[in-house]
Amino acid sequence: MKEILKDRSFRLTIILTLIFLGTGVLFLFLGIVEYSWVLFILLPIVLGLSIGAMPNKKYLIWAALISTAIILICLVIPGLSGLICIVMALVLIAPFIFLGYVISHLGKRYRQIKDTNRLSVLVLPLIPFLIAAPTEHYLKKEKEVVIEVKTEKIFNYTPEQVYDAIKSVDTLDAEKPFLMSFDLPVPTKCILEKEEVGGTRTCYFKGGNFSNRDFGGGTIVEKITEIERGKVLKMDVTDYNLIGRKWLGFKEAIYYFDKIGDNQCKLTRITTYTSVLTPRFYWEPMEKLGIEQEHEYVFNNLTKDLKINTAGKSKQLHNAG
Repeated sequence: MKEILKDRSFRLTIILTLIFLGTGVLFLFLGIVEYSWVLFILLPIVLGLSIGAMPNKKYLIWAALISTAIILICLVIPGLSGLICIVMALVLIAPFIFLGYVISHLGKRYRQIKDTNRLSVLVLPLIPFLIAAPTEHYLKKEKEVVIEVKTEKIFNYTPEQVYDAIKSVDTLDAEKPFLMSFDLPVPTKCILEKEEVGGTRTCYFKGGNFSNRDFGGGTIVEKITEIERGKVLKMDVTDYNLIGRKWLGFKEAIYYFDKIGDNQCKLTRITTYTSVLTPRFYWEPMEKLGIEQEHEYVFNNLTKDLKINTAGKSKQLHNAG
């Protein structure tokens, strides 16, 4: 271990990782970089180019990856990101650091790049990021893409019973899906103020098990645009404040209640949202999975509430008899 710490290239790799990724985090704070390929692809590649230019290659990649992981994990503490997003970002970033390292190695093999341990030279690959980040930010044209996530489940209750149980929920407390055991926001209650078009429904959230106390919490405020008992509950999202997830935007929340047979209901839950994270092919599947798990949690709680409500009414009828 002492040998590793004495290695100049190892120490420089840690310093360079702090400089490069620290610059990326600073640009996020200042709002001059997008959650895009410039941040998740270009920045790791130029970091790899820089560390690949150093002479001693024995510990460089490990130093870069460990430093990157530590920096990303530190973002959880102030609530800038969540554990799941950090893991996803690390999986995306790591291969591009290695790609930059390989490009630099090939450049030296063909004598296009020379070995150096001079910090002033090693920071030069950061220049493309310093140019590309603000350029992309200020030239970016807003093209909002709305993504829809739909979940369906059949309940052995009438549409009216399901509607009455889901329209307003005092306490959500059910079995949590896998991802909600980490740091996905956990809904705690949804309060319907007026059961009419124009009425407001507010859902409250707390942070997941691995979040700090405030991270992941917040509210989503919805305005009813269409409502019919046992048929439909459609709402526009008018305000949302899920701490630590500024890249998500919520647009609409819909419940459809379809009668099946004499005593069953197919409940369809639709959430529409926007996201600024790119590349989309990488982030969108995880976003959808997270929302599907939120749906599953609400459905699990609904199943529990319907059983309790039915049992309570049966007991009242029995006592009345």
